[in-house]
Order: sequence, then structure tokens, then C-alpha cells
Amino acid sequence: MANPDPTRLLIEIGRLHDRLNGATDALVADLGMTSARWQVMGAVATATGPCTVSDLARRMGLARQSVQRVVNDLADRGLISMVRNPGHARAPHIRLAPKGEIAFAEANGRRQPWAESLTTGLDEAAIHEALQVLKALNRALVSSASEASSPRSD
Repeated sequence: MANPDPTRLLIEIGRLHDRLNGATDALVADLGMTSARWQVMGAVATATGPCTVSDLARRMGLARQSVQRVVNDLADRGLISMVRNPGHARAPHIRLAPKGEIAFAEANGRRQPWAESLTTGLDEAAIHEALQVLKALNRALVSSASEASSPRSD
């Protein structure tokens, strides 16, 4: 067997990501959510304390501006609320609004049966191995990003 081309793996992950986002959008569309809204709401819901848009962006590995756009959209839809931050007047704390808590819980209730239907027929060991590969790639990306942002000592 020839050595696998790692570029093909990354291309396939990209295709899967795009398809997952589209399928997730369809899964939660009736809740007024998209995959991006659900991801941001998940970051808010799982935060260990008060969080700002910058905090969310760092946790998610995204640009602050892109998270800000989604936060603004969620606030306009009444799914999150922005609360005064005593430490920074221009960076409010973000939390799920009651309507957002309901939508988020409903979306999460749909996730497990949907994921199980997608993985029907796949071997548990193969799923575990794929998960380990994806985690390793994620760690490598985090490491390369932090190396790229570190000052050089030439």
C-alpha cells in the first residue's frame, strides 16, 4: 500500500466540514439557528464564568470579528443577552437568554440521534481511531499557530 497523501486527508476533512455545516444548518433551522450560531451558543453555555466576545473567539480559535458578527445576530434574535461588564465598559459579558437556553437545549437533544444515524455501520474502533487522528491534527494546528505568532529570536 502506498503512503497516503496527507493533503488528501485535509481536503476530505474540509469537504466533511462543509457538509456537516450544511447538514447542521438544516437540523436546527426551525429553531432559528445555524451551525455558526449553535457553536457560539455552545461556547457561551460551556464557559466556566462570564465571557466576552474576545474570550469566546480565543476559545473557539476564531477571529474576534467573526464571533462578534454571530453574537450580534444572536442578540438580535433574542437568543443571547449582553450584560454589563464591570471590568470593561465596551466588552459586555455574553450569556444565553431564556429563549436561547431553550433553543440550545432542543438543538443538543437532536445531536445524539443524528450523530448515531450518521455513524450507523461504522466500527467503534474506527470511530475511536478517527477521533484520535482529528485530535492530533487539532493539536498540531494549535501548536503551529502559536509558533507562528511567537516572536523569533534570530
